[in-house]
Amino acid sequence: MKTHAIHARENTLARMEDDAIAILYSGSAPHKSLDQNYPYTPQRNFYYLTGIAEENKILMLLKGQKANKTLLFIEKNTDHIIKWEGANMTKEEASEASGIHPDNIHYLESFDKLFNQMMNYARSPMGRPPKTLYLDLYHQNAHTKPHALKRASYLIDNYPELSIKAINEHLSYLRMFKSDSEIEAIKTAISHTKKGLEAILANINKREKEHDLYADFLHAILLSGASGTAFDTIAASGENAAVLHYTDNADTLDKNDMILFDLGALHGAYASDISRTYPISGTYSKRQKQIYEIVLKVNKATIEEVRPGITWKHLNDFSKSMLAKEAKAIGLIDDESEITQYYYHSIGHFMGLDTHDVGHYSEALQPGMVLTIEPGLYIKDEGIGVRIEDDILVTNNGYENLSEDIPKEVKDIEAMIK
Repeated sequence: MKTHAIHARENTLARMEDDAIAILYSGSAPHKSLDQNYPYTPQRNFYYLTGIAEENKILMLLKGQKANKTLLFIEKNTDHIIKWEGANMTKEEASEASGIHPDNIHYLESFDKLFNQMMNYARSPMGRPPKTLYLDLYHQNAHTKPHALKRASYLIDNYPELSIKAINEHLSYLRMFKSDSEIEAIKTAISHTKKGLEAILANINKREKEHDLYADFLHAILLSGASGTAFDTIAASGENAAVLHYTDNADTLDKNDMILFDLGALHGAYASDISRTYPISGTYSKRQKQIYEIVLKVNKATIEEVRPGITWKHLNDFSKSMLAKEAKAIGLIDDESEITQYYYHSIGHFMGLDTHDVGHYSEALQPGMVLTIEPGLYIKDEGIGVRIEDDILVTNNGYENLSEDIPKEVKDIEAMIK
């Protein structure tokens, strides 16, 4: 990912104002209890610009009127860290991963001093101090302060001459367009997911609980080389499948039910996101097959609509209208407006470093974008929920279904279970 990170930094600097500095933090694992932390997850914008998935690091992008510069700050190894936690990246290793020259990689303890130099008219390496400070100001909600704002609060207080701006607008735009190396990482994540679903199909009529099949999936993707799951796995049987974000995965399996899986694997920090709905007995009932075939038909037709210039609104309207017509034709609804009783989410989302990736949904589709197509029908009182989801790359002439090797036809699924 080194070449990708270099280009990502160049593209980000090109979008920044002159006389500006951007600071991005890698983040750290939050405290769990006593001497334990939760697992560390790389801050995605930091990873996008560095290719580094280690905590407690700072990236600094400097844009002057005549020249740009990139600095990386890392932890210094100590005997205690090496013995208790394992050695951190060396400057040479960080340089190899990120493409940042070793001379521009410093230890964290020098950050404040170097920052102060930049803000000093006589000593600033930019020629003059920056006027703008870009931070990752993603807001989870109105009551939560962004992590970067907490980390940089003392800089904001001590250098009031800096104007604070969000780097998110620029990175959200750039991250919509995947490089070749990013696409390959997503394809690999999908291949891990395929192995996991094959394990599920091999055991689906042998297990007793939803979480047994989740365990089969997790075991298979880790053996395949995945970094872990891309998000909390959904293994929803029967009426649980009508709950969009069901993650309890604790119910007993009924052979007469179907089970909806919404799951994905990670390759590095890149995600896959696949949904499939299987008959626990190995054979779809007549009613299950009827609903399944409607969702499959809409899935395939909507994928065919993907091409440059198409809007998200078009895809949403197309899939919703088609689902409504099909549902009315079988008597599930009397009026097409009633489809929201059985289909209550959008057709998909951007995908990449985040499963629900950042991006500008007002933008028409363009080559290099990766998105999901995931129609569904959820009939709780019949214990039926069906979702079929594929990962799609927008190409110059149309699309590439990155998950086309994961079976979704009724005959193929039934044959694999048998």
